[in-house]
Amino acid sequence: MDDSSLVGNDLALLCAARTDPEAFGEVYGRHAAAVERWIRVRTPDMATAADLTAETFAQALVSLRRFRGTSDEAARAWLYGIARNLVRRYHRRGRVELATCRRLGIQLDHDPDELARIEAQLDAVAKTGELTDALSTLPDTQRQALQLRVIDELNYSEAAALMGTSEQNARIRVSRALKTLSQRLQGVSR
Repeated sequence: MDDSSLVGNDLALLCAARTDPEAFGEVYGRHAAAVERWIRVRTPDMATAADLTAETFAQALVSLRRFRGTSDEAARAWLYGIARNLVRRYHRRGRVELATCRRLGIQLDHDPDELARIEAQLDAVAKTGELTDALSTLPDTQRQALQLRVIDELNYSEAAALMGTSEQNARIRVSRALKTLSQRLQGVSR
């Protein structure tokens, strides 16, 4: 690929890849290792991660014409969205296999709740960006109350003392913060 204006521009590379195979090769070269690391954390072994990474880029290549992003961030999110869907499908397939094994009386060596935990983690990771955005819109007092109570796991009296307010006020701040976050994550603007 000769166009130096595309260096550093994932959006332009994905758009160019619709007609230029070298552009897609550049996208692959830039992101394959990071996508594989992301998948590896969410799967049981390196071979599965490698397979799902290859499938991620194969699906991206096949569906390039459907990509409608307008920024580099959207381009990367699109790739990771494909990877996330493949990882979910992998774990869903595992749950089906687990249920079949149970019905047939086949004993498995791993914890049967493991797949549910992994899916919950995937869902949490998928919401991380939305949650970060929603948290950034909270007033400082509510964000601090939430941090102390939920993240730092302090009781209300300890949180109130650190904030220099009453325990009742600390409860109100946490309650309002949680309500606002819930609404924003459900798409309700305030």
